[in-house]
Amino acid sequence: MSRRWGRIRAPNGRFAPQALLCTDPVANPAQILAWFVQRWQLAVSFEAARCHLGLETPRPWSAAAIRRTTPVLLGRVSLVTRLVPRQMPEPDAGVRHAA
Repeated sequence: MSRRWGRIRAPNGRFAPQALLCTDPVANPAQILAWFVQRWQLAVSFEAARCHLGLETPRPWSAAAIRRTTPVLLGRVSLVTRLVPRQMPEPDAGVRHAA
């Protein structure tokens, strides 16, 4: 199987260099980087859902319940991210800066 490797690094040195592996040997470097960015955004969304909503913690008893749980929790993430900006007219309203 043919693979293509790439290496990315931050010009200012703030992040450690990373190696990217692509299984599509004809993909150009810009496309590989775009896929990485899209994947990163998705991974961050799922991590937030795990931390804040308890995704993967429920133990449903039936196959139908399992199929419903994840979409409902992800829908709740979407709903919260849409409603919070409407409820907080000022960006720092309600954010505590000191104990």
